[in-house]
Amino acid sequence: MTRRIAARRSPIHGNGVFALVDIAKGVELIEYRGQLLTVAQADRKYANTSDSGHTFLFTLNEKYVIDANVDGSIARWINHSCAPNCKAFVHESADGDPRKDRVIIEALRPLKAGEELTYDYGIVLEERLTPRLKAIWGCRCGSPRCCGTLLKPKRPPRPKSAANAHSRKV
Repeated sequence: MTRRIAARRSPIHGNGVFALVDIAKGVELIEYRGQLLTVAQADRKYANTSDSGHTFLFTLNEKYVIDANVDGSIARWINHSCAPNCKAFVHESADGDPRKDRVIIEALRPLKAGEELTYDYGIVLEERLTPRLKAIWGCRCGSPRCCGTLLKPKRPPRPKSAANAHSRKV
């Protein structure tokens, strides 16, 4: 089978993963692999690292995290985008063992050969999202819909109609 994707330098950030051939919507592209850690192990190993703006950790489920720093696949090089062309899905193990759950990256739409693969990281930090943290976790996707940070807001954004109602002059 012909390779469909490859890692190389990215205009978004550092390394990236690119389609080598045209890829149809819905195609499973790659598994996000790495060392399986419990959430507690990951918290101890990476304590106080939210200031780096860099991680290869992927939350698998309530108990486990995948650490692609150790034995990671090239999926760790897929960059974030606020307008992603891929999505990461957690496939739960058929036998219910959370250690066997897997993360699969799938195409959200047709991809052209040469196109960089991206997905929304959806990073959630426990601490308060200060302007400093938002800048550290700044987004470089370049999308017109870019929100400026990889961090998810603690609260959902207000609907535009409600926001506009508050800004009207009477």
